[in-house]
Amino acid sequence: MGIRELDESVLELKGIGEKTGKLFNKLGVYTCRDLIGYYPRGYDVFEEPKRACDLKENMINSVKLTIIGSITKRHVKNLSIVAFEAADQTGKVKIAFFNAPYLAGLLKVATTYIFRGTVKKKGSFFTMDQPKMYKEEDYYPLIGKLQPRYPLTKGLSNNLVTKSVTRAFETVGKIEDYIPENLIKKHGLMGYYDALIGMHFPKNARDLEESRRRLAYNEFLLFVLRLRLLKNASEESVNQAKMTEADEVREIIDRLPFKPTRAQYNAFSDVLNDLSGPFVMNRLIQGDVGSGKTLIAMMALITAAANGYQGALMAPTEVLASQHYESFKEMALKYGINCLKPVLLTGALSAKEKREVQRRISEGEVNCIIGTNALVQEKVNYKNLALVITDEQHRFGVRQRGALAGKGQSTHVLAMSATPIPRTLAIILYGDLHLSVVDELPGGRLPIKNCVVGTNYRPTAYKFIASQVEMGHQVYVICPMIEDGELDGVENVTDYTELLRNVLPSSVKVEMLHGRMKPSQKDAVMEDFASGKFDVLVSTTVIEVGINVPNATVMMIENSERFGLSQLHQLRGRVGRGKDQSYCIFINSSDDEDARKRLDIMNRSNDGFEIAEEDLRQRGPGDLFGVKQSGELNFRVGDIYHDSDLVKASAVDADDILKDDPGLLSPQHTVLKEVLNTKSANSVDFTTL
Repeated sequence: MGIRELDESVLELKGIGEKTGKLFNKLGVYTCRDLIGYYPRGYDVFEEPKRACDLKENMINSVKLTIIGSITKRHVKNLSIVAFEAADQTGKVKIAFFNAPYLAGLLKVATTYIFRGTVKKKGSFFTMDQPKMYKEEDYYPLIGKLQPRYPLTKGLSNNLVTKSVTRAFETVGKIEDYIPENLIKKHGLMGYYDALIGMHFPKNARDLEESRRRLAYNEFLLFVLRLRLLKNASEESVNQAKMTEADEVREIIDRLPFKPTRAQYNAFSDVLNDLSGPFVMNRLIQGDVGSGKTLIAMMALITAAANGYQGALMAPTEVLASQHYESFKEMALKYGINCLKPVLLTGALSAKEKREVQRRISEGEVNCIIGTNALVQEKVNYKNLALVITDEQHRFGVRQRGALAGKGQSTHVLAMSATPIPRTLAIILYGDLHLSVVDELPGGRLPIKNCVVGTNYRPTAYKFIASQVEMGHQVYVICPMIEDGELDGVENVTDYTELLRNVLPSSVKVEMLHGRMKPSQKDAVMEDFASGKFDVLVSTTVIEVGINVPNATVMMIENSERFGLSQLHQLRGRVGRGKDQSYCIFINSSDDEDARKRLDIMNRSNDGFEIAEEDLRQRGPGDLFGVKQSGELNFRVGDIYHDSDLVKASAVDADDILKDDPGLLSPQHTVLKEVLNTKSANSVDFTTL
């Protein structure tokens, strides 16, 4: 197999024309490499059909029923509805199909089918809308098999994606393994090509887990290798921009209306020691949501400015960058910090505004540059950049950090992260950085009040949301999916937005946000929410970082059992940022007792590090048939909690590889070295790490 086949356009595959190709492009799939790396979001497991009396509400069920009574066909506005009742000896179910009028002529009373779909309960009746129908002889051979369910977009069916993935494998043939054979044997891992096949078309649950673990190991090993190589290249960089403690920092601490915590003092002391030490700083400050990391960043930037240097702070979104800029500008004015001259540089500025900001940066008129990726563009030239700070570290990559640091000479790097990763894993995952932990919250904040509830609580939650909005507050609602059809039985942003617009008072303004929007659209929505232009934001986990709205007091998370505990904590951290009491409502749509027990810690604790440790302890095989549970560090398959053993193993292996072959020059490492310099079909994307 050559690079040509992997990089061949999906348009070359049979069954994919220009129109379908554009739909794939919308999902980020352009080549066979992309398609093979476009893993299922979950899997359908075909089980023995249930009896009507054993159906589980809000879950996907298969049930063997016989059509009874009459089959009706009616129209409601532009919607055609075919409806009927079907039953077995234990009960009956009301079934409806939409915009499929032909079914009225095909379906016959007294005919038996196996219906598969999400079951709802309306009054005393079970209902199924748009279920899949199978003849008995077609359904039973599928029992026990796993069928891939891909993330979709409107116009692209799961069946078409499945066929296209199959054709991509046929086109590229056997894919070369790039992990040394001794490591594969050492850990008892399956072959790379077999793992790719198994990820898309697993024979059973065990085959899927073995495939996933092999691909997760690949991700971790590549990631740790790259970190080690970066660290080896930078750790001996001599500090040519030594800094001393600034009087302005001591003054601002004395004049603050609150006293910094012991953890903040300790972390800033680490930063000062690095800035004045023999080598350049490469440090990560890891602290829970709301622990006061931004104050440490500001003190570091003041230190750089007071010592005659420029400092830059890179945030993951334009909204957060703007908020940092306004906050720093206000504090500099309020406390008379004349040495700090902040400026904002983002993609939202006009070309004329950018040129003016770039001029001020290059001529040294400003010394505190706050922005987004715009900070690393070629046209941005710094006069004497000596300090680089990245906010929400796991949203930036080592390349982005390096690109910004490369704008100066002997540049100090300070990264900040609110992702509560256990220390044992953090040391590996942030292996190119020294670690400081901020494990205290500032005094005076009201702890968030939490509740884990079932779906029957929704009407009460809607009333509570309306009351909070009436009091002048704002609300987040999180759904796992963007639109209907991506995964059965899971709430989606598009439909939920319309639902809330209907059930909440007309005075309540509801808008939505999701990852498929253009960056400019996302920033506009977040900015409007931050400025109070609407009341309720229905979103996917895209709001996990990047927005600070002190006026938001309610976070409601639908299908919360589908998320990892640490991610739930990150989402909860969007509220509780102001002076008012805040609340988090976790909607558990599962009847599973284990899911209820797992979520119980969210009721009991607001401590991110305690939750991270519990997440690490509790993770079994994960929810292989649902939403991917964690998005930390953008790993596409690996889960740093569930796969913590692989994370640790990959760190040992990376060290052994580089100890014996620092330049990866031996023949057995040739392909591995090539992959490290490219985006592999299933590797972590280093451009965003």
